[in-house]
Amino acid sequence: MEPLRFRSTNEQSPSVGLREAFLAGQAPDRGLYFPEKFPKLTPEDIASFAAKPYHEIAFQVLSRYTQGVIPDEALAQMCREAYNFVIPLEKTYDRVHVMRLDQGPTASFKDFAAQMMARMFGRFLGESGRKVTILTATSGDTGSAVAHAFHNIPGVRVLVLFPYDEVSMSQRKMMTTLGDNIRTIAIDGKFDDCQAMVKQAFADPALKDIPLSSANSINIGRLLPQSVYYFYAASRVAKPGEPTVFSVPSGNFGDMMGAVLAGQMGLPIKKLVVPVNSNDAFPRFLETGHYEKIVPSRNAVSNAMNVGHPSNLARLVAVYGGHMDETGKIHRPPDLAKMRRDIFSSSISDERTRETIREVWNKYELLLEAHGAVAWRGFLDWLAIEPMGDAPAVILETANPAKFPEEIEKTIGFSPDVPPAMDAMNKMPEDFDRMGADYTKFREYLLQKYQ
Repeated sequence: MEPLRFRSTNEQSPSVGLREAFLAGQAPDRGLYFPEKFPKLTPEDIASFAAKPYHEIAFQVLSRYTQGVIPDEALAQMCREAYNFVIPLEKTYDRVHVMRLDQGPTASFKDFAAQMMARMFGRFLGESGRKVTILTATSGDTGSAVAHAFHNIPGVRVLVLFPYDEVSMSQRKMMTTLGDNIRTIAIDGKFDDCQAMVKQAFADPALKDIPLSSANSINIGRLLPQSVYYFYAASRVAKPGEPTVFSVPSGNFGDMMGAVLAGQMGLPIKKLVVPVNSNDAFPRFLETGHYEKIVPSRNAVSNAMNVGHPSNLARLVAVYGGHMDETGKIHRPPDLAKMRRDIFSSSISDERTRETIREVWNKYELLLEAHGAVAWRGFLDWLAIEPMGDAPAVILETANPAKFPEEIEKTIGFSPDVPPAMDAMNKMPEDFDRMGADYTKFREYLLQKYQ
């Protein structure tokens, strides 16, 4: 069987194999890599997941992409090593469940991708003898997950950019206390400034002698592992062949694209609910067909979702037959009618987010942080206009409430328990650089530190 090929959403670069897409991060035409065709799982394959642990489901899904690139035995070992933590699925009422993706090393759903990416990067670099510098912009959780996963991986240097005023202390300390091959820069600006600087660096001829790659969700290596937990959840809450509703809090839309990938591979999805915070470019696009990015992005309590122009919309538009470039310009419209049938999105204000945290705690004694609360409230928004019937539903909680103790205490009156690893990191000394949102200075920094 021929290895899968990956094409650019900007349609101006040649297709490449998985290894090349992975190590490059972004295509030369500034587009994002996506499979030329989606491998399919049969209904029987998906039904068999009910009896399999998470790491075996991960192997079954990911091996469809790695055939001819990574031997099955090596991939199976990577899955066992990467997914050695629990993935709780908590029933709240009827057939509505919360999937807690906050039990990994950095208490965030980003661990699911980063832990697998680091192992695959290490293998690919070892095979080629290459070295790479990973540039990553983070709105909160990506940076820490990437920093931990790639810490001391041979051949890899990591540089994380984060908006200084828009990450919590716990989020910051999880990436600024590691040292070794991990460096961080606090940017006096927005996440979108960080992301724009990273994207510009990838396309800058002056940096051609620095081998750059990305571990953001612009890298296809982030999305493939994130498709797995949708199969896992459905295998636990749905009958064979029964469609599931998923509610996914969305910022840069990488997590949501994991669900889209799963659906393209054959997972039955009744509705994909993708609520956002006050950065409401996508729900307005879905409603009107007109896309207008938000500049500057709006600061909300669900800080990891403070994204005014989600990169992954280019991939979503491509799935529905359209073409959106990296600036947000739509050159060919997608099939909006089909997109609206498949996807629902609403914008959740900070006030509604906090109300939801209180309501869910008081009614179910279920502790959500702001991102999970956005997912819960978005699910209720969808229920208000469309009957769910007897379908199972899974609401994603993407970060541990202990990462936001001040906000939790302000909202419901007590601080959440802090996991031991997070508590230890909160007490460690930090080391990070600081810079304005100035690409010229960032280029000079790269040339000085990494050339």
